[in-house]
This record gives sequence, structure tokens and C-alpha cells, in this order.
Amino acid sequence: MKTIYIYLLDTLADWELGYVTAELNSRRFFKNDAPFLTIKTVSHSRQSINTMGGVKITPDCLVEEIELSERSVLLLPGADTWRSPSHKAILGVAGELLSIGGTVGAICGATVAIANIGLLNENLHTSNGLEFLEMFCPNYRGQNYYLDQSSVANNNLITAGSAGGLMWAKQIIESLNVFEQDTLEAWYNYFSTGKANYFLELMQTLPSAKEI
Repeated sequence: MKTIYIYLLDTLADWELGYVTAELNSRRFFKNDAPFLTIKTVSHSRQSINTMGGVKITPDCLVEEIELSERSVLLLPGADTWRSPSHKAILGVAGELLSIGGTVGAICGATVAIANIGLLNENLHTSNGLEFLEMFCPNYRGQNYYLDQSSVANNNLITAGSAGGLMWAKQIIESLNVFEQDTLEAWYNYFSTGKANYFLELMQTLPSAKEI
């Protein structure tokens, strides 16, 4: 069983997590033999946070309660408050998880946070732009590993820019092996284009459709 930890902090960018959390929680497109997942929200304190959209969320657990294991997945959303020293502990966890084979997903402002502790210096990655990282990350030395893409999966590190939430979700879902590959492709094609033929294709890939 894998545990998905979603880090909460004030001004969390609601839209960046929407695709991935909805699919992992609902399991609506999971394959029959998909591994069981547990989803937990985590923060540096028990206090509720307010997202950028004004939604109040109370964390399930504290940073120190995260299981440091290759079965753990840590998702770091964008926010305007990543410079706060209160997030030092979760960044330490991110580095440790990567070192032991756990998975870390960082998007938008979270890429700045992990860049500042050196996690992007030797890993393929992306963000809101190379200039963005250079501007806000004095410790960033990963220019040679930067890819101008909406989202980049490099082993167990998955990074994305603020507009890359859909591809980020696809790469996270793929890493968890919970969708059949044809389901994942149809899912991505539908949500990236809005074309009805992909929705029909998506429905036809589901286990219930294949059993008819």
C-alpha cells in the first residue's frame, strides 16, 4: 500500500492539485488490480490553511508523522508562502524521500522551494521557466537539467509549472500504476482537448466496458 501525502500551506493553488487528487480519491478510472492507496493531508501544524481560492482545509497529520519509505508519495503544491521558514521540515522530508526511493511531486512555487535546497541541481526538471528559477533561487545550479515542458518525470521526481497540472497528474498517476495505459492516454486526451470522441474512448477502456 502506498500513502499519498498532500502538503498544505496557506495560499495553496487549488487548481494545481485538482486533477490528481480527484482521480486518486475517486478511483473512478482505476484498473481492477490497482494497488490500494491512502491519501493524507499533512502540514507543519494542526491549524487549518486557506487556499488561494478561499477554501479552508484542516490537515490529517503533521510532517513528523510522514512514513519515510519508498511507498510514500509527497505532493507539494504551488503557493505564495513557500518562503516561510515553517516549511523547512517538509523540504527535508522531500530530500530524504527522494534519497530512499520515495516519490516527490512539486509544482509551480514548490519547485522554487526544492530548487533552493539543491534537489533540482542534478535531476531533470521543469518549472515556470528557467529564468523564474534563476530569479528566485540563489542556490539553483541545475540549468543543464532544465526542460522546457509543462511537466517532467525523472525517476521518482515529478515537477511542473503552474499551467502543467494536467500533465503533472498524468505522470503521477502513471508512476502509481493505477490506470491501464490506454485509459490514461484517453483520459489525458479528453481533458487536454475536450473532444467527445476521447471521452467515449475513455469509457470503453474501463473494466466494466470490457466485461460486456
